[in-house]
Amino acid sequence: MSRLTKMLSRVPGALDTSSQSERRHFLSTVARYGFTAAVLGAVGGGLFSESAMAAVSQEENEREKAADTTLTVGTGYVLGASRAYPIMQLNFKENLQNFTGGRLYVKLAPGGQLGAGGALITKVQNGTIAMAQHSISNLSPFAPEVDLINIPYWCGENQKLINLVTSKAWQDTVHDKVEARGFKILTYICIDPRTVAVRGGLLDGPARTPEDIKGIKFRVPSSQILQKVYRLAGANPTPIAWGETSSAIKQGVADALDPSVQALLVFGFTDILANISTIRSVPDAQVYTCNKAWFDGQPKEIQDGVLQASDVTFRENLAKVPAARAYAYDQMRKAGVSIYSPSDAELDQWRERCGHQLATWDDTKVELAGSLEVFEKLLAATEVSNGYYVDSNG
Repeated sequence: MSRLTKMLSRVPGALDTSSQSERRHFLSTVARYGFTAAVLGAVGGGLFSESAMAAVSQEENEREKAADTTLTVGTGYVLGASRAYPIMQLNFKENLQNFTGGRLYVKLAPGGQLGAGGALITKVQNGTIAMAQHSISNLSPFAPEVDLINIPYWCGENQKLINLVTSKAWQDTVHDKVEARGFKILTYICIDPRTVAVRGGLLDGPARTPEDIKGIKFRVPSSQILQKVYRLAGANPTPIAWGETSSAIKQGVADALDPSVQALLVFGFTDILANISTIRSVPDAQVYTCNKAWFDGQPKEIQDGVLQASDVTFRENLAKVPAARAYAYDQMRKAGVSIYSPSDAELDQWRERCGHQLATWDDTKVELAGSLEVFEKLLAATEVSNGYYVDSNG
């Protein structure tokens, strides 16, 4: 629990645990009302009200007793993170419960309690938990087809990503293959595109063009495609586990990294970075998946409710994107980190250096999409709206 409260203290708006007395009060509330009620009270502002906490606890207990099934949803983000990073886990919990008529009770396991990234995906695949949130990139070792989104400059902008993942072409190409590996994709979570974020003391200003990151040690996740992106851009890609990235940047093991501004704020990089460039290359998107066998084993009414809840949560996420961005940008700038938006001419240099149009990506397109013709259909799908709008002015 101490690990959780430490994480909560780093997330603006989640829970102010800056003093020992506040930590003790939170832990005392957990002991009296249970973890779920305590964090719901903390996020909702009722943690220090006995009557509010009693009401929250009673409602949660009644919902759990009335439900046919208790569903555990594992996430890597603490409750309250949606102020800066619209992961929408509280919304999803509420929607899953309501759209199934209370037949599901959702028990959240936030803040990496059950692991994060690949660890959560493994638990969903083997049925240890029914549902989890993780990045699309982290799903790629289990379902390689989704790694298509990491080819740069074809679906990096928010609206293009949303057009793509809601298209029939994407679902025909990707979803069936994902399901064959034991997962069901429920809802995508749009954040903003990846960036080039540079540690303090490295450059005189932001990374405006690929020349500015030539030769620098660029932290990347395990995605082979993202490693290739920064190699093409001229950097030296350095794979580092996410949990070790902060210390690696501080120690000079890596000079730069690429998450969205929102993710950089939530994970506490404000005192490490000097500049962030919004190069809009690749989506930094998330997804909720569930174990397909679990889903298939539910009554049709539950299945329909889960799908309705997923769609509503998706729409809520899209509406939240600009507000979360505004908050994250404001907090970063107050911390002294500059956020630079490259000009069209500068963005063209990034596209020319590593964009999807390069022949070097053809083998990857064929491997993951099946053929260049299928990839062209996916590319065309990024330009066609399916009735969903998201702000892309990052």
